[in-house]
Amino acid sequence: MIRFLSLFLLFAQISLGQTLTSTLRGTVTDRDNGQRLAGASILLSGLPIQTVSNENGLFRFDDLPVGRYVLIVKYIGYETLTIPEILLVSGKEQVLNIQLSTNALQLPAATVAGSRTPAYNSVQEITTEQTLRYAATYLDPARVATSFAGVAAANDQANGLVVRGNSPNNMQWRLEGVEIVNPNHLSNAGTFSDRATTTGGGVNILSTQLLGTSYFLNGALPANYGNAQSAVMDMRLRNGNNEQTEFTGQAGLIGIDLAAEGPLSKQHKGSYLVNYRYSFTGLLGAMGVSFGGEDIRFQDLSFHLNFPTNKAGTFTVFGMGGISSNTFKADKDTSTWEFQKDGQNIKFKNKMGAIGVTHDWPINKQMALRTALVASGLTTTREASQVYALDFSIRPLDTDELAKGRVSINSALNIRPTDRLRLQAGGTITVQSDRLDYFSRVSTEAPVDFSLKGLIIQPFALASMQWSPKFSSEVGVHYLYYSKSSQGVLEPRAALRYQLKTGSQLSLSYGMQSQVPLPQVYLAGRLNGGKIGVSRSSQLVLGYKIQLPKNSSLNLEAYWQDLFDVPIRDGIPTAFSAINALESVPYHPLVNRGTGRNIGVEASWQKYLTDDLYFLISGSVYESTYKGSDGIQRSTRYDGRHTFSFTGGKEFGSTEERVWGVNAKILWIGGFRDTPIDIQASAASGSTVYQEDRAFSLKMKDYFRPDLRIYYKRNKSSHSSTFSLDLQNVTSSRNEAYSYFDQYQKGVVSQYQLGLIPVFSYRVQF
Repeated sequence: MIRFLSLFLLFAQISLGQTLTSTLRGTVTDRDNGQRLAGASILLSGLPIQTVSNENGLFRFDDLPVGRYVLIVKYIGYETLTIPEILLVSGKEQVLNIQLSTNALQLPAATVAGSRTPAYNSVQEITTEQTLRYAATYLDPARVATSFAGVAAANDQANGLVVRGNSPNNMQWRLEGVEIVNPNHLSNAGTFSDRATTTGGGVNILSTQLLGTSYFLNGALPANYGNAQSAVMDMRLRNGNNEQTEFTGQAGLIGIDLAAEGPLSKQHKGSYLVNYRYSFTGLLGAMGVSFGGEDIRFQDLSFHLNFPTNKAGTFTVFGMGGISSNTFKADKDTSTWEFQKDGQNIKFKNKMGAIGVTHDWPINKQMALRTALVASGLTTTREASQVYALDFSIRPLDTDELAKGRVSINSALNIRPTDRLRLQAGGTITVQSDRLDYFSRVSTEAPVDFSLKGLIIQPFALASMQWSPKFSSEVGVHYLYYSKSSQGVLEPRAALRYQLKTGSQLSLSYGMQSQVPLPQVYLAGRLNGGKIGVSRSSQLVLGYKIQLPKNSSLNLEAYWQDLFDVPIRDGIPTAFSAINALESVPYHPLVNRGTGRNIGVEASWQKYLTDDLYFLISGSVYESTYKGSDGIQRSTRYDGRHTFSFTGGKEFGSTEERVWGVNAKILWIGGFRDTPIDIQASAASGSTVYQEDRAFSLKMKDYFRPDLRIYYKRNKSSHSSTFSLDLQNVTSSRNEAYSYFDQYQKGVVSQYQLGLIPVFSYRVQF
């Protein structure tokens, strides 16, 4: 017995002294042609550890102590690449796909946080690790974007983004480089009319478990992007682990996530990655628990399959689908009714799905071809009924139905004839269909039953040239053809970059951009027998960026956006413009004669998470104006005049086994605009009537919201776990959302955004 106890104590001491380790591995490829690069040097910053990629471009570090690392990749003739914020945890490998850009002129080594970005200006990377670490993101990349300069959420309840004074409708969502329909649950969240929006929702349907590094572009776009006026959220999927099976589970207020990944077989280097999520609020709803009378539920499933071949390139198959609902029922105790909504039954349903395939084919050292075929669809329904207090009888009020679908094929050929010159040509063909069905039994608005099918064709060509060690350029052209308006628009794009000294650069970007109209806007254009064409804009961005010590950088940008051909009221001078539209349906004729302007300056100071500390401090000062058919220049709905955000945090790692982290996010945004309400006319009509001649003359109070996230990570030999607590709006600040005339109150009622929301979650990886 004594010997047994001695052996047990010795084993326990050895176990306590063991260093918890993990594996960091990946592939190094040429960004332009996809060829694998052998002989690249891979180093870990600050450590005497390095390796070299093998003949297949593969590299591997085994038995690395868990923790954070900065990876440096060097290869002759290519830019030096620095990748910070790499987190190793026990029980899960970190697999990287590293893409290097050529550097034929032997420029001074450039430090970047990932592969070459797709634009010279106005582009930010969003990594999965950031999405998991930043405060109050709900694991949603769009909410991460609110930390960027000039970006604000239209409403706390949704992820619709106001970018440089533009409506959220001017933004575009992409998946694997192809535009898709609105990929969000509860697309009516936070709206004025409770109708579905084009780009926003309560939370992204695609789980962050599947996301790789995504890009957020919000300025003059390069030629391979189109059909967007303000920003593009380009979501990219990561590959599953192709060597060993791994699992991730997470439970919290957002939902229960279950993910699995691993090799397709022992003989094949392919992989699978699948995730299922069910909302925690849905579980509570199934048990009869409601939130302010609302039953909110959602669930989604997503997957990504990777099939590499020896000679035919790499194929992927991916998909996502989600259903969600929000049901509000009037309380049977009518004494609790305070507002007109309290006496209604409202049910909203949202269904969205997308499926696609991609093919990446490295033809030779000079050429590579990428092709993607993606189909996506969205349907929403909303039914509202009036409940009468006397006998609790029900009378239908209105019904809204929306259906949207698109099938797109996208192909791009990359050619690098010399080490200085890179050419890209290709395009996208999209078949788009929409259906609107609105009917109200109490409103004077005419019912809507409208179908729209159209073809969007977008070819492009792009040339990038490195003229000297300090000067490079990118020139291209994008063409957009929309069949319903029989309109084609040629859009020139250009960008210049000049390296002032090592680590600093000056850049200038210009682009003409256009966007097809929303289906309800196109419908309004038909009321006068005409066709609504695309809205257009010219954008100019001047930028300065300097790399600072300790993995930090300062970025300054000034921008000018001139919008024209914007749909406005036809025939009668009014203040209406589609620039301010969100989910509303215009019931009067429109014509493409409106204008708008957004100008501003932005600054961002970012330090990546090294030495246990990170921060992103950003702000902007801007002006957003427009003109309707009355010719009067006014502030737009989103003319808040300034944005400011602080996102930062610190980790406290007493041991490799345990790490504490504290993260904060502070948003201070100029109040958006509202239109005064005509109280007498509203009382007479039974609905909110605005004083249109004073459109957006009211400026709401500044928006202020601090968020806090505290987490505790623990590593064991076979798994890692994270406990976290998110406190959104920790001070419970009352931020104005909008006002309306309430028939129950017989007066104007102000609606406020979300107060304090605590979100506890637990995550385990093994």
